[in-house]
Amino acid sequence: MLELLVPVSCLFFLLFFIPGKIRRYCAIAAWTTLVSSFISGLPEWIEESNIMYPVMVVLSLPFLYITISLLLQNNEAVFSLTRAAGVAFIIYAPFAFIEEVGNYLIHTVVLHTMVILSIFQYPVDLVLWNTFQHGFFRVEIILACTGIQAIAIMLGVASAVPTTTRQKILAFLLIAPVIYILNLFRNAGVIITYTSQMFSWLPDISGSSEYGFSTFFWAHNIFAEGIALIFLIALAYSLFRLIPQLGDFAAELVASYEKEIRKISGKDK
Repeated sequence: MLELLVPVSCLFFLLFFIPGKIRRYCAIAAWTTLVSSFISGLPEWIEESNIMYPVMVVLSLPFLYITISLLLQNNEAVFSLTRAAGVAFIIYAPFAFIEEVGNYLIHTVVLHTMVILSIFQYPVDLVLWNTFQHGFFRVEIILACTGIQAIAIMLGVASAVPTTTRQKILAFLLIAPVIYILNLFRNAGVIITYTSQMFSWLPDISGSSEYGFSTFFWAHNIFAEGIALIFLIALAYSLFRLIPQLGDFAAELVASYEKEIRKISGKDK
């Protein structure tokens, strides 16, 4: 289901860019299918003991309800948010839906991750084209390990408001190479800590019976994602400094959602 809903959502986000009265309905369809794709992936994420995505699923339901309401009111801030999501999808789509393009990016990330591991003098074997092994343990690099999602999302955010050519260039340089390089260190960190079982002394809260998986859970799902979240917040702050209009957009967006929440809760009197 996830494989079907994501391209459908992408299609509706693309149709949103076509001027006309149906734009808001394309936006509603795009957000609805996107949230549906989150929900359909919930069992897999729970099985993987992933924390962040299930939380996003829970939060996405009230978000969808309010977003649809604001789109029906032709709220400009939400239209800008939809445009940002559409740009993010345009950037991400070739890597996600064209296998050769996605595999090329994965292969490139594998080669560069190997360079980082070499710098740290950590011995690994490349047992498959995208799989590292050290001792008994293996780590497979997939599209989610390339950083392309974060790059696409942040570039989408940068496109939410009109910008100068200089701001566009600087925003790209701030986002794409920085996230890509830091993601390589993230990959290397997970590989080193998991395959060496560096966190085996920590309590097993993964819920998995797989030998050694607890260390992967701590390395990937707790520390790596936590550090990545902190970094993205810092990057967003830098982006807002570069493009001050984003601050006004964010304030208007928050005010729109806050007003709808107050209306729903009966406090908007």
